[in-house]
Formats: sequence, C-alpha cells, structure tokens
Amino acid sequence: MKQWIAVPHVEGTASRQAHCDLPDGTFEREIGREGFFGPASQLHHTHPPTGWTSFDGPLRPHAYDLNKVPGPQASPWQAPLILSNAACEIRMWHTEGKMDHLARNADGDQVLFVHEGAGHLFCDYGHLEFRDGDYLVLPRATAWRLECDGPAAILMVEATNDSFGLPNKGPVGRQAIFDPTILDMPKIDAAFRDQYAETETATVVKRQGGLTTITHPFNPLDAVGWHGDLAPVRLNWRDIRPLMSARYHVPPSAHTTWLAGRLIICTFCPRPIESDPGALKLPYYHSNDDYEEFLFYHRGEFFSRDNIHPGMATFHPVGFPHGPHPKAYRTAMEYARKETDEVAVMVDTRDLLNTHDLPDGVEWHGYVDSWKAKE
Repeated sequence: MKQWIAVPHVEGTASRQAHCDLPDGTFEREIGREGFFGPASQLHHTHPPTGWTSFDGPLRPHAYDLNKVPGPQASPWQAPLILSNAACEIRMWHTEGKMDHLARNADGDQVLFVHEGAGHLFCDYGHLEFRDGDYLVLPRATAWRLECDGPAAILMVEATNDSFGLPNKGPVGRQAIFDPTILDMPKIDAAFRDQYAETETATVVKRQGGLTTITHPFNPLDAVGWHGDLAPVRLNWRDIRPLMSARYHVPPSAHTTWLAGRLIICTFCPRPIESDPGALKLPYYHSNDDYEEFLFYHRGEFFSRDNIHPGMATFHPVGFPHGPHPKAYRTAMEYARKETDEVAVMVDTRDLLNTHDLPDGVEWHGYVDSWKAKE
C-alpha cells in the first residue's frame, strides 16, 4: 500500500490549527487528498480563491433545479440520469400513485432518498412505510415497488457493482451519529399479506443499463417469512445526530451516512454553528482533488450558498476550487446566524462523473458566475 509523503510543516504567515484563527485579511483554502481522509494542507490567501472574473472551459461547476425534471414516470428506470460513472448513477425520479410492476436493480445497491411524498414500499422482505426525508437502502437485485399516497420526488443513487454499508465511526463509537438499532426493516405484516395475489405481475430488471421484463402469473412478493442479516433498511434524517464542535468546523466526512467502495453519501442536518470566535463557521474553501462532489438540497436555508432552494443540486468537479458564496461567507463570519436549518445529501465519488443532457430549464448555466460578487 502507498504511504503518503506527509511531513507536517508551517511556512510563512499561517495559523497553527486548521480552520481556526486565520491570519487577518486572509482566506483559507484546503488542498486535500482522498476526500477528507488523506493528507491536506491549508493555504492562506489574500484574496478569496473563488474571486474569478471569468471561467471558460469544461471544468465549470453545474447547478440543477431538479424540481423541473419532467414527470411523473411510472418506473424508476425511466428517471433521467443526472450524473454517472462506472461506479455510480444519480437519477431524479418524479412519480405518483401505485407502481404497476416490480423493479429490480441487478447492477448494484440502490439508495432512494425521499425528497417529497409519502407512501409504502413493498419488496421481497415485506412492507415499510416511508415519508419525506427517508433513506431506503435496497440490496442489489431486491424486487420492490412503491405505492405513493400522492406525488413523490425521489433522489436515486446507485453503487454500481457494489454495496452500501455503514462507515467506521472510530473513537466516537458505533452508536454515534445514529445508533444502528434505529434502522427499520420491512415487516411481513397485514399490509404485505393483503397484496398477495394470483395475478400476472411483471418485474423489470436493470442490468448493465439494459432492461429485461420477467412476467409471472402471480405476484412474486409472496414471502411468508425470512431470516438472516441482509435486508433493506430505512433511516430518516431526523434520526441523525450530527457530530459537531463549538470550536472547530468538522469536515464533511464526519457526516458520512452510507459508504461504498467508490462513493460516499453524507447527510448534512440542522446543528448549532461554531461559537468560538476564532473558528470558521461554514465550509472552508477547498480543492478536493480526488473526489467529485454532488450536493442535493432537501430543505431549509443553505448557509454556504445563495440563490439555492429545496430540490436543487450542485456538482463541483475534481480540480474546481470552491467554497461559500460571498454573501454567505460574510454572514457566517459575522456570526449572524447561530444554527443551521439545512438538510442536504452529498454524494462524493472517487471517479470522474459524466454529465447528461437534461431538458431545457433544469440546469442553471450561470452558476459559475455566482461567486463573482465582491467579498
């Protein structure tokens, strides 16, 4: 295994603690490897790293209003791709009512994050109710369908040829952030038994992006029991208790919720803002040069962004130095807000993501210019 060349050093005018007590008149930018898990240095600049006057080329960041993705789509496999690579697919699915078929993903584990809506999940293992803010984690090749109480908007994240697990929470212990016992699993309850049927049922299976339809003369969701340690799970962001510090802005990796081999899903939840006078009070400028960053904004006021509302998403590619918008930076450093109310889902991918064509109006093409305002 490679060993990083990591020799701690201080050069010139610099703070001795990352993200705290910045030299007067400077802006901190972190250059890091392996996301926020590898070696890193904090550079102190006399100008904000995002203070460009022009930006021309394919490295530009993207912002999407995923509320404008067309719908409803009857099948999750009709949901348009937003971003993808060999290890991940990100889709936005607008649906409603009762699915008339089952879905199975043979390409990898599937996470459904319910942005809007409520209803019922029926799958090989039984029945689960869901509501807004729920994560539904479906093991690879699980057959499932949704019955939505009304319109629903669902962010879909696939770990292609991989599986999602829980992060190692290290010295804070297994019960930190959320206790695994809070994860809910499907039940073979009355609602599940009521959907047993001797009627023709189609299952649409996705493998290598292609679709295969398998039809049975009965409903294949007919299990009467199961045992083992593999099953879908449900977690709501309201049950997450984020790590935080009054004196130090913890990195996004501290908010990891689900972990696969080539991607990470983090959840940013409401929390008090750092109160120590010397501590940074919002995400620091950074060049995360090993991971691509996708952020989906679920609810609240996004304290590091301007002109972003629930249902929008941003994509910051590797090599793009980024950080808070100018107005958000001023507000935070003046400690004008004492707590955040935002809920956001971040997907960091180890491999470069491909963008996909989306209908007119979904992408905000002026996003790169949103940092231009004077600090």
